[in-house]
Amino acid sequence: MGGSRSDASVLKLPSSLRAAKNQVLGRRRPRGIAVVSREISIRVPRTSQGGGGRGPTAGWPGDGGGGGGRGGDDNAPSYGERLRRYRLGLMLALSSVVMLFVSFTTAYVVRKAGAIWDPASNDYVSNWVPLTLPIKILMLNTFVLLLSSFVLEFARQRAAEDVALAPIVGMPGIRVSASRALPWVWTTIVLGFGFLAGQGYAWRQLRLTNTTFATTISSSFFYMLTGVHAVHLIGGILALLYAGVTTGLHRPPETRRIVIDVTAWYWHFMGLLWIYIFALLYFAR
Repeated sequence: MGGSRSDASVLKLPSSLRAAKNQVLGRRRPRGIAVVSREISIRVPRTSQGGGGRGPTAGWPGDGGGGGGRGGDDNAPSYGERLRRYRLGLMLALSSVVMLFVSFTTAYVVRKAGAIWDPASNDYVSNWVPLTLPIKILMLNTFVLLLSSFVLEFARQRAAEDVALAPIVGMPGIRVSASRALPWVWTTIVLGFGFLAGQGYAWRQLRLTNTTFATTISSSFFYMLTGVHAVHLIGGILALLYAGVTTGLHRPPETRRIVIDVTAWYWHFMGLLWIYIFALLYFAR
């Protein structure tokens, strides 16, 4: 009897040792290793190959994810970032235009105040010949340019709304125009050409009313100031023409909004610049 009990205790000893060993190993298990049962299956999430990307940028209507939310590259800048970059580039470009016209103004004032030696009077005399400006024509041109600036501002606001409404365009039961800004853009283009035509008519009137128009220094400055301004305005008209044909070229509304927005700020600057040139030519004759 006693011998059988001792044998049973000896037989039970290995199983208890195995249990103690498993308990010790469980306590010493490394933290970075995960133990998974055979009955548990793990599903690995599949990444999307489409355009998704980042979420919309706050503060910009219609901002999509990476690649514009149209299935493009996730590393491409979003719509809001592109708009800010173009605005920054415009500011840098306008700074060079400001420096150009500051140099023109300095040359104009210095030359007007200059004098030459007159042997007959034995003194320095001014050879500056004032121009008789067609004030009514220039004021009408100013009104047309300012009116075009207001119209283009309406186009800029409508372009922002077009971007915000782009996701619902084409949905059944919803009637929304995909390009509400274009009528205002084309109106601005017509007014811009009207301003340029008025400037050409003003040049013609200056030749008729000033007999020495082609030989005086003051007429050269008038040509230079108004001509350089007109060239810059033509650049704005070309940008608006591109914005006007974006629908036919199947460009997204974000592209049209960026073109209209940047051109609108450029156009406003051209309007202020013309007021400055007109005031300089009128008060510093």
